[in-house]
Amino acid sequence: MYAYVDADDRHHLSCRQLLETHPGPLIVPELVVTEVAYLIATRLGTDPEVRFLGDLASGAFSVEPVHPADWLRIAELVSGYRTLPLGTVDASVIVAAERLGITNIATLDRRHFGVLRPKHTPAFSILP
Repeated sequence: MYAYVDADDRHHLSCRQLLETHPGPLIVPELVVTEVAYLIATRLGTDPEVRFLGDLASGAFSVEPVHPADWLRIAELVSGYRTLPLGTVDASVIVAAERLGITNIATLDRRHFGVLRPKHTPAFSILP
């Protein structure tokens, strides 16, 4: 999500194209929103952050909250993949995908998501 906002990012075009052409819905875990907003604010400034928040407000993305039962699975994943290391935000993506039955993940982090083994599918299809 950061790369689609930052026009200077080397992945900007492929990420923007994915977000503009994907038939949707584009589900974004709530913790990802927090991380992306922080990165945009600290690296690009307030105006890009406000535009990103406007995209969220427009319904361009469906923000998925962390459910109470998700926290134990997030902890299990962070512990189980500690050698990657897998952080809370990435683990929340996996947990939301498992809960919602999603197999396509939009990420540039192939190193982590390429080796993860979710409960509901043998592996994720990684986009773009």
